[in-house]
Amino acid sequence: MEIVQGVYQIKLPLPGGPLDHVNAYLIDGSQGNLLIDTGWNTPEAFSALGEELKSNGFDFSDISQIVITHLHPDHYGLAGRIRELSGATLALSEIEAPLLDRRYVNMSILLEEVSHLLRAHGTPQSELSQLSHASMPARQFVVPAKPDTKLKAGQKVSMDPFEFEVLLTPGHSPGHICLYEPERKFLFTGDHILPDITPNVGLHPQSGANPLGDYINSLKSLMELEVSFVFPGHGSVFSGLGQRIDVLLRHHQQRMTDILNVIRDDPKTAYQIATEIPWVPQEGGINFQNLPPLDRRLAVLETLAHLQLLATEGKAKEVVRNRISLYRATSRR
Repeated sequence: MEIVQGVYQIKLPLPGGPLDHVNAYLIDGSQGNLLIDTGWNTPEAFSALGEELKSNGFDFSDISQIVITHLHPDHYGLAGRIRELSGATLALSEIEAPLLDRRYVNMSILLEEVSHLLRAHGTPQSELSQLSHASMPARQFVVPAKPDTKLKAGQKVSMDPFEFEVLLTPGHSPGHICLYEPERKFLFTGDHILPDITPNVGLHPQSGANPLGDYINSLKSLMELEVSFVFPGHGSVFSGLGQRIDVLLRHHQQRMTDILNVIRDDPKTAYQIATEIPWVPQEGGINFQNLPPLDRRLAVLETLAHLQLLATEGKAKEVVRNRISLYRATSRR
């Protein structure tokens, strides 16, 4: 539906998992249309996109530009198919583009790197293969497509009368971008800032050395923006950007406090720590071991991201024993 004049939010279904849809946005320009994110490559998502376009008077051929906020399957999966149908140009950030091949085409090296990382941080051998391969089912929902344009921070994406500024916001993904329209004060945030949930930020082979530090700095960099509406990749359009950023910052501070409390007395692996800190509301009886394999992997890698930031700040220290990394708090206070 048309959220504000010239901006259409299109909810595309997701196959299973905790989120039932991802948001794509169509920006109606005077000489073409911009599509921000695309959904999974599933018959249901493709059909929903086509029907929503048609109900608002558009067709695939009316899309002239596609901008992807980041490479995760629910945002990028349909990009290749839509480009083929529409003839649109496809744009990704210059940091995300080089990650495409290992993530979606020649995946064996990345799988081995993930397995090595999980093993080095305490994942039991009995779970190692399952967790290492937990993201592989999503590969079927992606049509890999190389970008026509590699976007840099500060670059402009024009779709008259709109002109968006590319904001580099690493953390959830190393080359994640947001699009900011300063005249209307619109901010399209992908998964960087969501209204109801905290985006996963994990340390992994494609994340960069300190993804949580990057994420927190990215959040703070947006605090001074004048924003009337935030258009997220999941959930409803909202206002109150500063308040939401405050909530996200407090969440990660609390998570680091929880981790430090676990490693005050004894050094532990990231896997061990992940089993001892809260992840979801406990009233349903759900704990780490009851999570699906992909969520357990995300929990371990998110714990590792928090540990990396704590180590960078001098609040935790890594100790390697028998090629396994353990972490302890540097102070008992």
